[in-house]
Amino acid sequence: MNKIWDFIAENPMAAVVAGGEIGFWVAIVAGLVARYLLKLKRTSVLLLLLTPVIDLVVLVATVIDLRNGATANFVHGLAAVYLGFSVVFGHSMIKWADARFAHRFAGGPPPPPKPTGRAKLRAEWRDWFKCVLACGLAAGVLLLLIFMVGDTEQVAPLWDWLPRMGVVTAIWFATGPLWQEFSKNDDRVKEGARR
Repeated sequence: MNKIWDFIAENPMAAVVAGGEIGFWVAIVAGLVARYLLKLKRTSVLLLLLTPVIDLVVLVATVIDLRNGATANFVHGLAAVYLGFSVVFGHSMIKWADARFAHRFAGGPPPPPKPTGRAKLRAEWRDWFKCVLACGLAAGVLLLLIFMVGDTEQVAPLWDWLPRMGVVTAIWFATGPLWQEFSKNDDRVKEGARR
């Protein structure tokens, strides 16, 4: 446990990023509790609207930390990647949680089943394009941070994130749409057997 506290003391941005992720889910759960259990629709909307504010707080904290002379490290790059993925995937994560919460606590319809066959392939492509968009947004934030700070040595570790995101998109492509493309024949056989 002491190692965790030592890491946070040496990297306060780690606490900001972790707090942002925790805050994101707390805002979602609080918003859903307000909507379905407490029947406070306006409060629910306000709580769910906090999620992009949390993203903005993480970004501003990263900029302030770097502008105050901190040397960029892994966590500063992670903040940019967190922001990109949170912005692009945030709405679908809220929608996913909302469907399950409504079903469990408010008598809503069951969440839709996982897609199969062609629908699964379309979903894999859609998610991969969202991954590319999230990485593109994160890359834009990284470049903005790099050029805002301007000190080449101070921000050198941020450049390392650009190829990392390329690797993430390649792995996502291989394990998502490409994998589904090759396994779709199995899904068609299964769908045909069900008929």
